[in-house]
Amino acid sequence: MSVLCYFSGQLQILNMKYFKRFSIHFVLFGLLITVPFGCKEKASGATKFEFSNDLGLETSPYLLQHANNPVNWKAWNINLFDEAEKQDKLVLISIGYSSCHWCHVMERETFEDEEVAQLMNENFISIKVDREERPDVDEVYQRAIQLVNQSGGWPLNVIALPNGKPLYLGTYLPKKQWNQVLSKVNKMYTEDPVKANEYADYLSQGIQELSLFEPSTAYEQLTQEVLQGGVASWKESWDRQRGGNQGREKFMIPNALGFLLDYAVLNNDDDTLRHVKNTLDQMANGGLFDQLGGGFYRYSTDANWKIPHFEKMLYDNAQAISLYAKAYKVFKDPLYKDVVYESVTFLEREMKNEEGAYFATLNAESDGVEGKYYLWTAAELKSELSDDFELFSAYYNINESSVWENESYVLHKAENDASFIATNGLTLEMLKEQKREWKDNLMKVRATRVRPSIDDKILTSWNAMLIRAYADAYATFGDLKFLKNATTIYKFIRKYSYSDQQLLHSYKPGSKDSNGFLEDYAFMIDGSLALFELTQEMEYLNFAKELTEVVIQEYSDESSGMFTFSKDQQLISKIVKTNDGDIPSPNSVMAHNLLRLGHIDYNLDFLNKSKTMLTTLLPMVTEYTDGYANWGSLMLHVTHPYFEIVVVGENANELVLQLQKENLSNAIIIGSTKESDVSLFEDRFVAGETFIYVCQNSTCKLPVKTVAEALKQIELF
Repeated sequence: MSVLCYFSGQLQILNMKYFKRFSIHFVLFGLLITVPFGCKEKASGATKFEFSNDLGLETSPYLLQHANNPVNWKAWNINLFDEAEKQDKLVLISIGYSSCHWCHVMERETFEDEEVAQLMNENFISIKVDREERPDVDEVYQRAIQLVNQSGGWPLNVIALPNGKPLYLGTYLPKKQWNQVLSKVNKMYTEDPVKANEYADYLSQGIQELSLFEPSTAYEQLTQEVLQGGVASWKESWDRQRGGNQGREKFMIPNALGFLLDYAVLNNDDDTLRHVKNTLDQMANGGLFDQLGGGFYRYSTDANWKIPHFEKMLYDNAQAISLYAKAYKVFKDPLYKDVVYESVTFLEREMKNEEGAYFATLNAESDGVEGKYYLWTAAELKSELSDDFELFSAYYNINESSVWENESYVLHKAENDASFIATNGLTLEMLKEQKREWKDNLMKVRATRVRPSIDDKILTSWNAMLIRAYADAYATFGDLKFLKNATTIYKFIRKYSYSDQQLLHSYKPGSKDSNGFLEDYAFMIDGSLALFELTQEMEYLNFAKELTEVVIQEYSDESSGMFTFSKDQQLISKIVKTNDGDIPSPNSVMAHNLLRLGHIDYNLDFLNKSKTMLTTLLPMVTEYTDGYANWGSLMLHVTHPYFEIVVVGENANELVLQLQKENLSNAIIIGSTKESDVSLFEDRFVAGETFIYVCQNSTCKLPVKTVAEALKQIELF
């Protein structure tokens, strides 16, 4: 099992000169401490504390978890740095989130300890940060730790000067080593403040340089050949047998797989298509997917997708729904439909609030043990399944080679259903019925166990990603339930997380208002456009335009040609986040949004802005394609024919949905049942008729009346 809550997304591909110079300084201070693997947890159980701190006034489940620590924790407040200056104290910033297993371990081992608390309270102003509430704070210090030793994660512990510039950065540490760090850093600061400030200034300068870009309009460099070269380099790191990238741990990274899927189809690349198919199958059949309850866990701790890190994140599952809905259009594999429906069932059952929005995360542990809620022993399974145990064991790999900790098992499939049916003399319907019985039985047993805790924040960006996911599922399968879920989330955000043309980042009854970040606007624009494309309702398009104007007015960064992560520049560096990791970067999402809006309104400024952003990052997109995959998707739109498919007339809704079911990734598909002043609809409405217009760069073929005719035009364009 990993020692920390691993950070999968590449924070930024760094110039090695930064790593070399900062790592040298880091070692000079004598603070580079090796983290031992296999640390033991203290026995779980309810502990009563005599202590309370300011975190008791917060609503974040993560902060509330630390409200009874003897450490005098404060919630993030920029004014605390002024207080640190007055008291001449260092600031200790500890960043995590509620479902992070190793955050809990460090709390139990270290932050609940009175000896540690005394050392921290006497010498530091200690701040606890929920990284889901303050992704800006997390981002700036994750960049700092990457500059130091190229390894980030949670818990992230930072010791900073009163001006916020970091002196020490590290992840999980046991009590003894944590005390050593506290003592050494405080001693260094008090005995040699000049040296401490020099180092902090040096590191902070490196953080700032990560947000410097030179805008480029060399559009001629955007070619299919350049992108093909990037994918060819990426292929060298693929795990051809088990799917995904090579490595001892596996992450699904849906935006990367979605890009590869579109790339393979547009370039007739069968090799890439096979790799994507294999990866999708391995993830869906492995322990990464909850085979009983549905939904994906955070990541696999092994290279076989077998043993997951058991936390479940809303953003992972939202993107997975989109990915498998897209993949179903290409492969028509019933497994992918099952993944979508089972993931939705999980979200509705366990992460949906009463008004239809969705909570942030589900904890990895319950009863103090990671994965306890999901694991099974052979004895338990035999007791519950009786005569079915043998067949169940064959299907879900209950055997000596698959046993995990404490004689427990993570359910995962040994083979695909077609092979299993043939081997065991079953029919598909027989297997489906058998699986329903198994799941109904074992889910009832699971329901009697102690449930993992849930982080009940409503994050705007993650819920907006789920709007997109439900829209994608509706486009693929035509199930009205998905559309209803999407519109319900949209209405919730409009009601609770939007006021005076400003989005909030996080909502919970009684919580303090939290200003939105670029990611909230970018994903909400994307979700609103998805709803417009499916429903033809102008409210969604108008809201997308309204939010886009806010982004342009308040988040534009002239020097880079990008958008800043936050409009409030209170941190040690502005953040211009461009790399795509487990979540696409907000800048890449905005570039996609501008492209779509540019085509809808014939807005050349938006189209050129999108293309300029892409061209500026072209060296990164082509050299590190796997870390800039959403930009790669944008490059596919720019370098391959991109179609504007417009349906106008009384039957527009029906024809739009028929077109949406096709795999037309390099197109925008919109419709109107009436006259409209939207540029793509202008002068195209004919009473009593419904026409499909297939266009490219505002040049259209003759209108046709059927989807088959439109698809033929696309093929011959």
